[in-house]
Amino acid sequence: MKKELELNELEERIKKFCRSADKAHPQWDNALILSKVNQYYFTGTMQDGMLLIKRDGTVSYYVRRSYERALDESPLPHIYPMESYRNAAEREGKDLGYVLLEKETVTLAIMDRLKKHFTFKNIGSLDPLVLSLRAVKSPYEIRLIRESGKKHHEFLMEVVPSLLREGMSEADLTAEIYEKMVKHGHQGVCRFNMFQTEIAVGQIGFGESSLYPTSFDGPGGAYGMYPAVPLVGSRERKLKKGDLVFVDIAYGVRGYHSDKTQVYSFGAEPPMEVIQIHRKCIDIQKRLAELLKPNAIPSEIYRTVIGDLDNGFMENFMGFGKRRVKFLGHGIGLHVDEPPVIAEGFDQPLEENMVIALEPKKGIAGIGMVGVEDTYIVSPHGGECITGGGKDIIVV
Repeated sequence: MKKELELNELEERIKKFCRSADKAHPQWDNALILSKVNQYYFTGTMQDGMLLIKRDGTVSYYVRRSYERALDESPLPHIYPMESYRNAAEREGKDLGYVLLEKETVTLAIMDRLKKHFTFKNIGSLDPLVLSLRAVKSPYEIRLIRESGKKHHEFLMEVVPSLLREGMSEADLTAEIYEKMVKHGHQGVCRFNMFQTEIAVGQIGFGESSLYPTSFDGPGGAYGMYPAVPLVGSRERKLKKGDLVFVDIAYGVRGYHSDKTQVYSFGAEPPMEVIQIHRKCIDIQKRLAELLKPNAIPSEIYRTVIGDLDNGFMENFMGFGKRRVKFLGHGIGLHVDEPPVIAEGFDQPLEENMVIALEPKKGIAGIGMVGVEDTYIVSPHGGECITGGGKDIIVV
């Protein structure tokens, strides 16, 4: 099997991680990586295993299942089978010294199992180090995200309009979108860092459904299937003439995502007020994109753009009612929700080749959610859009 990632790509990532760890944790000795997406980032394969990165940059990858597949897919030279952490301890030694762990994902149960076989002098968090490293994309990553963005734009412009028909349910549309997306080149899942979640499609709603509150941290809403499954789409809500159709979906190619939202109007032109609000969101997105330059501060971008909006427009902006989010954009890559975030509290300067989804949206009572979302690459000339840019509401 051909390796998906070249060894030099992985070695460069490991070197950068070690340099970052040296600055943040001068006394560190070893880093243990257990989450599957971070394993993929450093190994080129996604298994039930443990990656050990030492301070000197040497790497050992212990795989419980599937060792055979890890050998096929990863170019790393030191890959070992593992039945339990005992096997790694026998090879590496029991004392790992100052260890960096994924504190956001390592459970107490996993920690107990690690401590049966290893001792730790101290424990630091490697989550911010890896997320910061992953935020700046390599040429290889940019190529895949561009491919995803191109297919994503084509799909929302050309395929989705052909699927809309009177009387179909939200669940019908979601199922048909998923089938067509996979046939169009989508990888079949969209990954979120929060709670290590994988979903099939995204948020799809007809009319007022796109305003209904959800636990998802985004401007849009959805009724969902029912309380036990507040996703996918309602079987009862049927498409009728005059409905807005809100389609907020991620797309993925070989692990890397783009993010885009398009709003459609079924069977009738939307009211002029709705069109104007939607176009205002497009203008806000363009303003945000102009500011996506190296050394720009995300929190300052957020304050600058929000500060230009009047109180009337701010009502139900980035959500509806009391359910409003406090960001205008988010990083994207192996996860849909990565740093940097265009929001207060994010004060680290942007860097060239960061990838950010900008999503100004506004809820309209009795109508639904309008607005746009597109994926941009940070460049010296401002954000380069790779998903087509914000479009008017498409009348179908």
